[in-house]
Amino acid sequence: MVEAILFATAEPVTVADLAQRMPHGCDPAEALVHLRKRYEGRGVNVARVGDAWAIRTAPDLGFLMQKEVVETRKLSRAAIETLAIIAYHQPATRAEIEEIRGVAVSRGTIDQLLELDWIRLGRRRMTPGRPVTFVVTPRFLDHFGLESARDLPGLKELRAAGLLDNRPMPGTTSLGEEDEGEMAGQTELFED
Repeated sequence: MVEAILFATAEPVTVADLAQRMPHGCDPAEALVHLRKRYEGRGVNVARVGDAWAIRTAPDLGFLMQKEVVETRKLSRAAIETLAIIAYHQPATRAEIEEIRGVAVSRGTIDQLLELDWIRLGRRRMTPGRPVTFVVTPRFLDHFGLESARDLPGLKELRAAGLLDNRPMPGTTSLGEEDEGEMAGQTELFED
């Protein structure tokens, strides 16, 4: 019973607390001495913590219990926009990304997305200068729970989720349901 209580509790337990939980006439102090000997030289020990007792990892195995903390960094707005452009317009060149965003893409933004392994270098375009293209990676798809880039939400889903305004895009007229579907179909430029 003492062993079960020690395993089940997160905090050390005093002998008085053990005695209250056990049937009348039981001696938790004697059980602790017995358990301490039984666990000696094993992966866990019955250890005294102040005036209480607990089961703890053996000191020589403490390194196994070190917890690795994953540091989560938020992407900048520029990185999110760049990632979205690459995902929806892949393969996309830096010039195409800059044209869509309307501002220059910093090297750091591309480097961060490459470091996260969410984008990779694609084929070079067969145009003057042979610019390199960017495409999303399987890690990007896995992170967002997508089977392929074709599974990215379309305009209707983004608007339904409240992520896009219902206003027409600048330079366009108001679109009806049919026109919107045609537009979404025309903008799918994906490469497997």
